[in-house]
Amino acid sequence: MQAMTLPLSQLFAPMLGIFAAMYLLAPTFPVARLWARVAVFVVVWLVVARYLEWRIFTTVLPASGTWYQVGWIWFCLFVELLTFTDQFILYLTFLRRTDRRSEADQHERRLRSLPDDELPAVDVFIPTYDEPIEVLEKTITGALCLDYPNFQVWVLDDGRRPWLRELCTQKGAGYLTRADNLNAKAGNINHALTKTSGEFFAIFDADFVPQRNFLMRTTGFFADPKIGIVQIPHTFYNEDPMQANLGLHRGLPDEQRFFFDAIMPARDGWDGAFCCGSNSVTRRAALRAVGDALPTQSITEDILLTLVLLRKGYVTRYLREPLAIGLAPESLDAFFVQRQRWARGAIQTLYLAAGPLGPGLGLMHRLLFFPAHWLSMGLRALAVVVVPIVFMWTGLAPVVDVTPESVFYYLFPAILALNGGISWFAPHEHFPLAAQVSATIQSFKILPTVLETLVKPTGHAFRVTPKGAAARRASYAAEIFWPSAVLMALTVVGVVLNTIPEWRIIDHPAALPMVAFWSVVNIVVLFFVCMTSLQARMGRTEERFDADESILIQTESGERLSGRMSNISLSGAGVLLGSGIDYPRAGEPLRVHIVQVGWIDATVVQQRGQLVGVQFHLPQSLERDLLIRKLFTVARLRGNGVIARSVNRAMLKNIWSMAAPLPHIVTRGAKPASFSPTERLPAESLVIRPQRRIDDLAHLAGVRSLHPTSFSEPGFGRVAGTVLKAVKLS
Repeated sequence: MQAMTLPLSQLFAPMLGIFAAMYLLAPTFPVARLWARVAVFVVVWLVVARYLEWRIFTTVLPASGTWYQVGWIWFCLFVELLTFTDQFILYLTFLRRTDRRSEADQHERRLRSLPDDELPAVDVFIPTYDEPIEVLEKTITGALCLDYPNFQVWVLDDGRRPWLRELCTQKGAGYLTRADNLNAKAGNINHALTKTSGEFFAIFDADFVPQRNFLMRTTGFFADPKIGIVQIPHTFYNEDPMQANLGLHRGLPDEQRFFFDAIMPARDGWDGAFCCGSNSVTRRAALRAVGDALPTQSITEDILLTLVLLRKGYVTRYLREPLAIGLAPESLDAFFVQRQRWARGAIQTLYLAAGPLGPGLGLMHRLLFFPAHWLSMGLRALAVVVVPIVFMWTGLAPVVDVTPESVFYYLFPAILALNGGISWFAPHEHFPLAAQVSATIQSFKILPTVLETLVKPTGHAFRVTPKGAAARRASYAAEIFWPSAVLMALTVVGVVLNTIPEWRIIDHPAALPMVAFWSVVNIVVLFFVCMTSLQARMGRTEERFDADESILIQTESGERLSGRMSNISLSGAGVLLGSGIDYPRAGEPLRVHIVQVGWIDATVVQQRGQLVGVQFHLPQSLERDLLIRKLFTVARLRGNGVIARSVNRAMLKNIWSMAAPLPHIVTRGAKPASFSPTERLPAESLVIRPQRRIDDLAHLAGVRSLHPTSFSEPGFGRVAGTVLKAVKLS
């Protein structure tokens, strides 16, 4: 290594200058202004260009030695260049951004001023295969509650389940099956298109519940004839695996917020947003222009549909509003099923004429739809962890002629610039430590999937993301935990060995502080990876929402109490009662009256001081539908105001508080309790058309928007309202 001979002031000047520019000056710039975005872009990439000039001409080209020594150095540079390519495309994307909420306001006012019969017809599709009733009932009920006069709800059941047909009939939703399951979800939707005729069609995955104003906020955008699809973000009401397993629900936003809240509005500025499968509305006339069907050449038919429409002049418009809420993957297994499907589908587009490399696209659209992220993420995350281990255990260096001084002079300014720039573009969505943990977790399975698909792009089965009870089983991701634990052990032992002169493997003692610092960061990341791989036990089957509203209680003895709900779910509520009263005891039956819902039978399951926990006894009934309407069809999500510093602090603080017993571990291959074989309908095309409900949920909710002044309601022990016929699940 050739030492740099620079005075300290000059050595640290680039790093201090970048810190001042990106972390002190840039935050004062208005991110909505083009000049500010261009200025940040230019500064960041001038710093990166300076680093790359040093990286290539000083640390790579002079390399000599055996073929594997030189090959390892060039491989590390390749991974780095692939990462910079992905980052460069991201920064280009951020040069534009949109916020179409004011446009949605104007469109909504216009639509609400029109007579009902002048609003376009919309078919609402809910494709499903094996999701359980506790997932589907929310989506079906929520769709039926849409505040729009001209729509029909259709459940597209590729599972052909009699109980779902019965549920749809009771609720008034249409029900469709087909003779086969060809082309999975895309084929299911294509079959539904042949049985319906709405001018537009909306798609909701089986776990996504539309908000009541979804169609009023989205349909108006089609006044512009070039709009083929309107897409809104995927927003979740439950914890994703990282939030749940690290206990960071309130301190860490879900890991898709960076994409949906920062990247997609920027892509929209380039007319490069794309359909994400669920939470979208599509113009049927645009689909007719490309064959009147969703493309089926890729297992991610949504992004391919956007590309096909783009070539015909139709763009996908993006509205950043949480107009539908759904389930994030409820376990690591479900998470990987979803991400492997996305990665495989993105790579498949490279081999298609309709993909980003095919004819008919401009350069920017080719860059936007090129799957650089999937190609680079796994390699980068694993390289960051493996490279220092290889160096410490074999002495095989990833670079030549690097000194601690050159790291401060060239590398650290580039890292500060890249992270500072992204944090400026997305201050409430980009969290470097959490992103590195997530990328490392994904790399163990995503990288093999990407490499396999590059070699064999077709012939892979479509796997549905598990939902509900099937996804909530506590499990132990051995294929993540043990490799991470081994890598962490190799890192720790490698650092210790190289601090002992007699055992040192690294030939250059000056490199040890750099490698030690790098290793400490990796140990922290790998620790979080290990913790995330231990699936937390799911204590409740239904997600709870914060609440602060009055509730009435009638005890078995006839005593009348009033209190305030602190939280509520479809299965129960936490109630804060006043002081100086006899509190209901655990096991005591009672009835509760909830605004916009009505009377519900319940049982006290716990009582601590003034706080009483009640469990609802709520069969399929109007009250159950009204409670779903109340909980899931209006925005109940907290706003995201966190920044990277607070997220990093919460994650690091959690290292010292993870002393709770580990979750129950289920060995791989364990199965849930056995059920009787599920009855299936014949494999044929079945069409049951939607029927208008006799009961109007919106009207009933309005009638029940106040607590009764007396308790002369139906007798104790009965649910007030019409109980629907029980749905047979087996």
